[in-house]
Amino acid sequence: MSSVCEICGKRKTVGGSITRRGLAKKKGGIGMHVVKNVKRTFSPNLQRVRARLANGGVRRMRVCTACIRDNRVQKA
Repeated sequence: MSSVCEICGKRKTVGGSITRRGLAKKKGGIGMHVVKNVKRTFSPNLQRVRARLANGGVRRMRVCTACIRDNRVQKA
């Protein structure tokens, strides 16, 4: 089962998670230092909804919450 929105095509993206250590300069320390930089994936918030199609039918779709909020899909 792919994690892709059937309306807008939003899918997983790759980014980084930076781990920092130390006390910030504005808090009296010597500054934050990067300890680790790890790759991670950001997944879209997909929901399975019963959606009304243009021809009047009803079908289950995997849709991201942004499309549900923007009324790009009409829930049945």
